[in-house]
Amino acid sequence: MTKINIKQIAAIAGVCQATVSRTLSDPSIVSERTRNKVMKVVDNLGYTPNRLGASLRSGRSNSVVVTLPDITNPYFSPIIRENERIALSRGYSVLLGDTLDDPSLSKKFASMVKTKQADGIITNSQVLPFEFDEKTQDISHLPPIVSISETINIEGIHTVSVDNFEVGKLATQHLIELGHTDIVAIAGPIHLNTVIERTKGFKAALKAANIPFKDNMILHGDYSADSGVELTSEFLQRKKRPTAIFSFGDMISIGVLHVLREFDYSVPEDISVISIDGIYLGKYTAPPLTTVAQPMDLIGKKSMEVLLNLIEDKKPESNKIIVPHELIIRKSTGPVPK
Repeated sequence: MTKINIKQIAAIAGVCQATVSRTLSDPSIVSERTRNKVMKVVDNLGYTPNRLGASLRSGRSNSVVVTLPDITNPYFSPIIRENERIALSRGYSVLLGDTLDDPSLSKKFASMVKTKQADGIITNSQVLPFEFDEKTQDISHLPPIVSISETINIEGIHTVSVDNFEVGKLATQHLIELGHTDIVAIAGPIHLNTVIERTKGFKAALKAANIPFKDNMILHGDYSADSGVELTSEFLQRKKRPTAIFSFGDMISIGVLHVLREFDYSVPEDISVISIDGIYLGKYTAPPLTTVAQPMDLIGKKSMEVLLNLIEDKKPESNKIIVPHELIIRKSTGPVPK
């Protein structure tokens, strides 16, 4: 098997050697039909291309870095899966970096791009992992980078995300339509762009319904189930409890539901719960969780396509891609208690 070469693959597949070479080095420029035909022969023969030689010729490593702040959060799983699927289909491998939400670790992973160990980076953090002059706002020196989830707010940086203002507004409107006016929002860290935009949407929906906003209607923690547990336990001590809870993330809601069960509250008969993300665990909670779902698969697909196009000097469709969101109504929300 080690003696198999491109010439033999071309003969079996019924294509020229150049087509086989293009399929292995840059699959995106080969038609899907031809690509499938060549890769079927490659897989059957067990051929392994010499990536080192190819990278020396092209000046690319054919690897990309994807960083995320918490690998245990199921929100990221569909994104990473699609990142890898698209990368592999175009001849790239993915180097995954869990930064533990530490900017210094983000910079260490990003340095792999600067030292040519990788060709580009997808980051799930709003903090740019490269040196940047904020006065000039010049990003021309940056390597290929795509920002998703917590997007980087710098003009010219390619981003893929939902419209977090509209997401926050839609979730709040759903509760208001059910008659709720006493709503508590459990948000993530106050400095995050997602939190800022979702909070604006929350306030906009309240204002449109003539419901006064009060500062104690929003509590800040992080996007974890533990944060949901801690903050729900806190506001349940109030003299007047809310009739609805809006969590800014599904993992927060899992903690919220746990505490409500512990305190013998019925959901949604006593308190309704809605959140954001649409992780697969949401439909298995008790009760199943109403949520404004993000298309995580699509975010993963689009972000990797944009990154690889940047690496290969192909113009992406847009600097800023907004993907659709969807309200999924399950059994955790209901009419306001009488």
